[in-house]
Amino acid sequence: MPEPMKKLILVLLPILIAIGLISCGGSNTQKTTSNTDSSQTTTQQPQEENPAAEGFDAQNSDPKAIKIADEVMKASGGRANWDKTRLISWNFFNRRQLYWDKKTGDVRIDYNNGKMNILLNVYREPLKGKVRKDSVEITQADSLQKYLKRGKSVWINDMYWLCMPFKLKDSGVTLKYAREDTVKGGRKADVLTLSFKNVGDTPQNKYEVYVDQQSKLVAQWAYFKEASQDSANFVMPWLDYQKYGNLMLSGNRGRAKLSNIQVVDDVPEKLFTSFDKVTLK
Repeated sequence: MPEPMKKLILVLLPILIAIGLISCGGSNTQKTTSNTDSSQTTTQQPQEENPAAEGFDAQNSDPKAIKIADEVMKASGGRANWDKTRLISWNFFNRRQLYWDKKTGDVRIDYNNGKMNILLNVYREPLKGKVRKDSVEITQADSLQKYLKRGKSVWINDMYWLCMPFKLKDSGVTLKYAREDTVKGGRKADVLTLSFKNVGDTPQNKYEVYVDQQSKLVAQWAYFKEASQDSANFVMPWLDYQKYGNLMLSGNRGRAKLSNIQVVDDVPEKLFTSFDKVTLK
């Protein structure tokens, strides 16, 4: 090879290598950008609006019943508003006032006759808290545990009477579509059957929940002490829905009423630590 040609190649070779590297780099950049776009597309896919709680029996539940449960959640205020709700307070049939911090699990129960106050956390085991009975605080360990367990059972029961529409896809629940029926005033309703497995104090119970086809709110429920029963122990309406905070709640059960319902964002400092009476703002 002539000497001038060798010199020319030696001069051009670094330039050609650089061009090749730039070209490869450009190709990799395009691939990276493409992967990034793909990742962004994946994360932007819509999420389920009302995901079921862990342990919900989706496999044995009816898709139609699940769809109606989601409609109930939406009509009742929506999953986002339910999740961010902080403090709910209500009076259970003029027997006791309850305060429930949804975020922490702290619960306070003040009996209307003034004979007992129970402060506990229902999300944690073993149960811890304070109890005052007949103006005397209970400190003996066995007695304290007995009343704390009673307090948790009271909360489970009383909370369900107020908040059941938000808990149709809870852990241990199986949802079935039963039939179309009517409620007071001749309004058409879809009837869902709720049964339970290894959850709560009374998993043998069953409920039939009547969902108004127009409003998508729970209009009535029927309670069966044993799931095998053909006839209900009682049937009660869910009437007079009102907006509390961002939630739609009903306190009117016909012959009995839940009263003094409040949904607030601010938790008073001593609500769950002191027996002193506290007023919500």
